[in-house]
Amino acid sequence: MGLMKQLTRKKFPTDLTTKDLTKCLTAWDLTLMGIGAIIGTGIFVLTGHAAATQAGPAVILSFVVAGIACAFAALAYAELAASVGGCGSAYGYSYAAFGEFIAWIIGWDLILEYAVSVEAVANGWSGYFKDALKSIGLGIPEMFTKGPLAMLSLDKLTDAQKLLPENSCDFSFFGCYHVTGNIMNVPAAGIILILMGLLITGVKQSARLNAGMVFIKLLTITVFIGVALFHINPGNWSDFMPFGWFSTAADGTTHGIFAGASVVFFAYVGFDAVSTAVEESKNPQRDAPIGIIGSLVFCTVIYIIVSGLLTLIVPYKQLNGSSPVADALALIGVDWASGLVATGVIAGLTTVMLVLYYGLTRILLSMAGDGLLPKFFSKVDKKSHTPVKNTVICGIVMAVMAGMIPLDVLAELVNIGTLAAFVLVCGGVIMLRKTKPKMARPFKMPFGIVLPVMGIFSCGALILFLPMVTQLRFIVWLAVGLLIYFTYSMKNSRLAE
Repeated sequence: MGLMKQLTRKKFPTDLTTKDLTKCLTAWDLTLMGIGAIIGTGIFVLTGHAAATQAGPAVILSFVVAGIACAFAALAYAELAASVGGCGSAYGYSYAAFGEFIAWIIGWDLILEYAVSVEAVANGWSGYFKDALKSIGLGIPEMFTKGPLAMLSLDKLTDAQKLLPENSCDFSFFGCYHVTGNIMNVPAAGIILILMGLLITGVKQSARLNAGMVFIKLLTITVFIGVALFHINPGNWSDFMPFGWFSTAADGTTHGIFAGASVVFFAYVGFDAVSTAVEESKNPQRDAPIGIIGSLVFCTVIYIIVSGLLTLIVPYKQLNGSSPVADALALIGVDWASGLVATGVIAGLTTVMLVLYYGLTRILLSMAGDGLLPKFFSKVDKKSHTPVKNTVICGIVMAVMAGMIPLDVLAELVNIGTLAAFVLVCGGVIMLRKTKPKMARPFKMPFGIVLPVMGIFSCGALILFLPMVTQLRFIVWLAVGLLIYFTYSMKNSRLAE
């Protein structure tokens, strides 16, 4: 029996957040869920951006660095998922290891990570969807594909002042906004609402759709690899590390392999969503470690292969577009493959949103079950066995945000939030090894506490390579969370009762 379930039965009333969930997911489902969340924005968008602006062909080393940091965290997740059980996510693990206060901080952090991730990916999905419709003669007016505001990041404020009319910009802590005249990003909002309906129908149905779309995007990647192998130009690697390991420019932007690792880390956001499905897996002690580690290893290998081939077939400076994989195929004259890849991107980004959306609703369900959020979020529908009200609220809020607000700078918060969560998960392994040495651990990280310590160090180091303004915004988000905790959560939690 998991530690959290023991604590719940001894100290708290019956857990309303998980008793009605259906245990229907297998290790295969969890692995595909992880692949569905990981292979998406990173491989189809960030690979080119990181290569062109931060690491050059050495972006493959950026993926290796980020993958190593994730590997330590993945092993920690696997141990806690197998031993703690009954809670899922870094929130539940932090609760078991550190108690309510730290659990609230990491839960609040994860809400930001998952919600902003879904909104940001929805905006990327909208761009590909618009291009796909345009290719068949069904264009959408621009006013319905972009939000009413446009934002420039803080490192471009000087340029904004030169380019934009006077009083058209609000220079604030969160960036520079100006009114564009557009109405709403309808495709971005629409896809979130469609996924909301899908998640309401049941988790098994969602898992089946995810499996189908994972197959489509893996087929897409296979086509790219097959074509790229016959168009390799070794000369494109003549300047393999143009930016070195790490450097900071005069305008404050960072470059190099480590800076690239901090950016492409977004590519790995989502494998931790597998742990949120613990309560709905048939055999969590065995299935969760397989799903977490299996999906991470598979996707890391794919990232390295694709990024390597991408920078071998075209010069890295030409990859800073919204669809670098499709653009690279077009540049070498293989238009049919470029169109096929663009189609695969739509499927790939859909699965990313589906899994992250699922993870967000389950984190809210767990936190509400512990009394840290209103009980409204903890209700599970008796017919569909899903948290319907929770899912609807999240869907509507995210759809509005994705449709109305540009998320360029806010998306940077996803990385720092994820890294902070990974640090605490690794710390949770160390803490429980000390406080609960005899607890059953069906899966255990090898080499004592060496690997979790290395996980804390590597993930913490990547946080330092992120822009300072991102770190400051993260502090503001945490401050808001602390205000909510001390005014509501602490008084209404199960521990308080």
